Amino acid sequence: MARRLEFRPDASADVAEAFAWYEAMQVGLGQQFESDLDRTLQQIATMPEAGRTVHRQLRRGLLQRFPFAVYYVVEVAAVVIRGVLHTSRHPREWRRRA
Repeated sequence: MARRLEFRPDASADVAEAFAWYEAMQVGLGQQFESDLDRTLQQIATMPEAGRTVHRQLRRGLLQRFPFAVYYVVEVAAVVIRGVLHTSRHPREWRRRA
């Protein structure tokens, strides 16, 4: 059974920023990014413990096609998405969201 996903405001802003950037690079690429993100989110909702723990209780799920990671925390009632960040970002950025 899939768990409910809950996005923090920073994570929602991350997605909007990445979508806009890819869409500006090529029309339709933002949609492809969102499709890749949706696949990763479905995997996280279905098997949240499968993501690698990267800092304290913060876990990471990687997108397949795009160089982004979904950072999340598994809670009793939901999986809380803390960030959707490019993998080249400084670790301080995702650690701050733990």
